[in-house]
Amino acid sequence: MHIRLRVKRFEAGKDREPYWSEYGLEVEATDRVLDALHRVKWHQDGTLTFRRSCAHGVCGSDAMLINGRNRLACKVLIRDVGDHIAVEPLRGYPVIRDLVVDQSAFFRKYESVQPYLVADGEPPARERRQSPAERERFDDTTKCILCMACTTSCPVFWPNPEYVGPAAIVNAHRFLFDSRDTEKEGRLARLNAGDGVWRCRTIFNCVEACPREINITRAIGEVKKALLLQKG
Repeated sequence: MHIRLRVKRFEAGKDREPYWSEYGLEVEATDRVLDALHRVKWHQDGTLTFRRSCAHGVCGSDAMLINGRNRLACKVLIRDVGDHIAVEPLRGYPVIRDLVVDQSAFFRKYESVQPYLVADGEPPARERRQSPAERERFDDTTKCILCMACTTSCPVFWPNPEYVGPAAIVNAHRFLFDSRDTEKEGRLARLNAGDGVWRCRTIFNCVEACPREINITRAIGEVKKALLLQKG
């Protein structure tokens, strides 16, 4: 199968404007977009730059725009996107080089919601136990792989980079509803700020973009409800 792969290129500090490079490739229909990018880098243009690691949809490092949609290159089959493929970096963050964006601001927002268990008091002799029902309460939001696909698909985030974004809210949700955690008030206060959860306009782009099929909009709604109950 012959395909034409177009990649949006840019190198910070060198290029004035982004530009497109186009490559012709022979691939199998069951190859992934990541496989096509590897063939270009290994056999046609070693300067092409992109992130990748596990190549199995677990690490989230190869998120990019593929034919206009936020996807993981390691999960998208050539047969599902056709023989003309356009690949671009994720929107909303500065491009360092080609498909690699600066993730610093994203991870600052992630860290701001304290995405880790906070448990006051002395630790128990064995483990902090919880029931299957208590674990199920936040099971969906444990699946986040921090690929940035949800946040960079959000029309609220594009003009307002201070918005904490869906990924940070999802990771706050994971601990807000953990029966073992004691930092609920602090996280809710962070999400109640002007750039917090109330910025969400329930557009559902984040749900469509998530490669792990997390119901992000529902999680955001549950955080909003927790804030309203706290006020009440």
